[in-house]
Amino acid sequence: MISQSQSVKSRTIERIVRGTPTSDGAGVKLTRVLTQDLQQRLDPFLMLDAFGSDKPDEYIAGFPDHPHRGFETVTYMLEGTLRHRDNHGGEGVLAPGGVQWMTAGRGIVHSEFPEQDHGMMAGFQLWLNLPGKDKMCEPGYRDLPQGTIPVVRTAAGVTVKVIAGSSQGTAGAMTREGTQPVYLDVHLPAGARLDEALPAGHNAFIYVYEGAVKVGDPAGSGNSAPRGVKKGEMGLLSTASDATGVMIVSDTDSKLLLIAGKPLKEPIAQYGPFVMNTHEQLVQAVQDYQAGRF
Repeated sequence: MISQSQSVKSRTIERIVRGTPTSDGAGVKLTRVLTQDLQQRLDPFLMLDAFGSDKPDEYIAGFPDHPHRGFETVTYMLEGTLRHRDNHGGEGVLAPGGVQWMTAGRGIVHSEFPEQDHGMMAGFQLWLNLPGKDKMCEPGYRDLPQGTIPVVRTAAGVTVKVIAGSSQGTAGAMTREGTQPVYLDVHLPAGARLDEALPAGHNAFIYVYEGAVKVGDPAGSGNSAPRGVKKGEMGLLSTASDATGVMIVSDTDSKLLLIAGKPLKEPIAQYGPFVMNTHEQLVQAVQDYQAGRF
């Protein structure tokens, strides 16, 4: 689809964050970009991991059976394949360009293992909180293969994969009433500009995974001047009440995630893979898991 970018009053970069190298599962190497100390600032998002390696010993052991309760996981694969299985009958292979959207709800136990023994494995996993009223909903799992996710191409040659929310008037593959997430994978050729509208009040950030961009109105000055964000950096977008979106200009061929969501403004109580609103609910989650009630 061809669409012209519409001019917006741009948010600015409030802060730049570089991720922390770590490992998870059975030793899978990754970078934790959105960490626990940012959960209130970036509510409703709880975590963002970026993974990418062509060394099998850094990903081959995968993520054996593990539980979740109280939130959703959104796994987006750039390269490689992963097989998902869960204890509610969900199973599927996540291939390049595809998304796995899993709702843990009241409890799910799942595993994710590579369907390859060599080559590159790269992608992202985002944790999206659930409203308190929905934390004990029925678990769910949905595969979104590459061809089912809408893609917008602007007159400037920018392509936007619309995983959730909308872009340039095109609705994405997923919607969520409580958090109203926007999840865009944006590819900009060198020198191109994207003006992307964002809902007022949404917390938002970008994560650049290739190249480098500048964020903000090119005509701005002082605190409103564009600020650079380069590969491996997350830029937290300001929450200025008069901003209507974000302007992004690429310094070189660049790829980034643009993610936004409606804050829940609820207490966050987390114990590993369980995210609830109170300590008592966490204790119950652990007891339920240990008793096999997931």
